[in-house]
Amino acid sequence: MAKLWQKNYTLDSMMEHFTVRNDYIYDQELVLSDLVGSAAHAKGLGRIGILSDSELSCLLSGLEEIAALRKAGDFPIRLSDEDCHTAIEGYLTERLGEAGKKIHTGRSRNDQVQTALRIYMREAALKLSSAALGFARSLIELASANVDVPMPGRTHMQIAMPSSVALWALSFAEETEEEASMLLDLYKVLDQSPLGSAASYGVTLPLDREYTASLMGFARVQNNVLYANNSRGKFEAFFLDHAEYLALTVSKLAQDLMLFTLPEFGYFSLPRELCTGSSIMPQKKNPDGLELARSRTALISSCSMRVKSIIKALPSGYNRDFQDTKEPLIEGFRSTEELLLIMQEMVSKLEVHPDRLATACTSELYATDRVMEKVLKGGNFRDSYKDVGLNLDKVQGEDPVASLRKRTSIGTAGNLRIEKDVEWLEGLEAEVEGRMTRLSAVYSFLVPGVEEVIL
Repeated sequence: MAKLWQKNYTLDSMMEHFTVRNDYIYDQELVLSDLVGSAAHAKGLGRIGILSDSELSCLLSGLEEIAALRKAGDFPIRLSDEDCHTAIEGYLTERLGEAGKKIHTGRSRNDQVQTALRIYMREAALKLSSAALGFARSLIELASANVDVPMPGRTHMQIAMPSSVALWALSFAEETEEEASMLLDLYKVLDQSPLGSAASYGVTLPLDREYTASLMGFARVQNNVLYANNSRGKFEAFFLDHAEYLALTVSKLAQDLMLFTLPEFGYFSLPRELCTGSSIMPQKKNPDGLELARSRTALISSCSMRVKSIIKALPSGYNRDFQDTKEPLIEGFRSTEELLLIMQEMVSKLEVHPDRLATACTSELYATDRVMEKVLKGGNFRDSYKDVGLNLDKVQGEDPVASLRKRTSIGTAGNLRIEKDVEWLEGLEAEVEGRMTRLSAVYSFLVPGVEEVIL
């Protein structure tokens, strides 16, 4: 169909490409989200008498048809459409005539896009939380299987103090759980409906914004209509910042694994099927996945920065600049989700070598333990520290497992409290599942056949 704003002239083809660019490609991800928002809007129009019962019924059936076509890969969005919103309205108008022309009543593309993006981000936060918790679970399982396997703790990359594989793995698990919890807190911010704000200033129709918000499963309406539009880009940045935190955690783990799987260390071995080879050196088994985990972290970080750079000096109200926040949002989400899934696979198949880890626990590792022994016998810390430091050649090693068990403070190798991590994990998983179940019911009620917006 013609563009939603089409009047009495034809847009220059170069300008058409410039203003649309890849937007119509990325909009494939938003089709189902938009259908949910459009169904709620249509029901809202029916509630205030803009649509008759028969028109509403036809529109809802048309939206259901589009959902089926989209799932079958038969709902193309072309450059000439500009975006999925035009493609959807075009389909409805072609199929239903006057009823299709009424679907946009009281709605701007501004709040239409915002609503689709909010639905998308709300579920993306849950999907990313789920992927993060799967990754955390693999780390907890690795820790549970290696509670008494010693491992040199390091600072400045140098030998420091006795540690364990379990302590190392759980550090990443807890960090990831924290970040998943933060994403679930962000969900509460994303869970507000901008629908009805129109082009930043509302309309003169008596739209029931609370009604349409409840239909879409939003906890509340985003009250101020200008704020609803001003928040575009800001909410995307919130989401991408949380994605970046997850990626930074993965990047550190990837760096550790690259170091500890070197033949010179030999603490762990990576699964062959997750390594690549060399085109010239037949013996190579390269950790390309871990190296790319580092670089993908930079990509995800750049997505967050791109959005903030776009919105940092915009005036109030809608500005076309917002369009360019869509690509980094979707790219950042998909890249982070893929990163977490591949690292979960990497951790779950990691092979631990207890003998190499025990051998790496050389005598210098116990220097601080010797200081603590002197303190327990009545010496002061500073003199005890100096005495051991000046006589490092006299520091003797000990049974590394026994050394781990001496550490009884909360969170140390001898008192990891893995059950607390499991309890936290299961609580977060239940929260994600509960919210996803609720959204699934909302979506399938509005547009039968749409149970999940993103997958």
